[in-house]
Amino acid sequence: MKYQRFGAFRFPENRRMVTPVVTNHTFLTDDEINRIKQYAPQAIAEVPELVVMRPDGDSSDQTPLAFMGVADGRLEMLFVNPDHREHGVGKQLLEHGIAHHNVSELTVNEQNPQAIEFYQHMGFVTYRRTEQDEEGGPYPLLYMRLHQ
Repeated sequence: MKYQRFGAFRFPENRRMVTPVVTNHTFLTDDEINRIKQYAPQAIAEVPELVVMRPDGDSSDQTPLAFMGVADGRLEMLFVNPDHREHGVGKQLLEHGIAHHNVSELTVNEQNPQAIEFYQHMGFVTYRRTEQDEEGGPYPLLYMRLHQ
């Protein structure tokens, strides 16, 4: 796999990746999904480091397999293209983040059990829980750290 590193908003596929990312959060209502679609490109743009994983080789299709955003050792986002889920792409990208970007903390929605299980499998443990998300919505968050 190839990894491309971008500074804040140098990621050309930003808008195209938002819809599959947001609709993956099945616990959100349609209204909330539409609201998030409005600000998600800006949120992605504000992450200091974006790492995009693309296919190896000279394939004409260089659509991102996945991307992650990192700020000060904190995984701000990790999204896998729906066509490439369950193939180890997320694991490879997170391992790259841990090894090359010092990822050691993250936040995940409690209503996303698949993500929680993935992060636990990757060695993260919960150290804090909140009743609401960072925007004050009714979505509990789990704060996780990489277990050493």
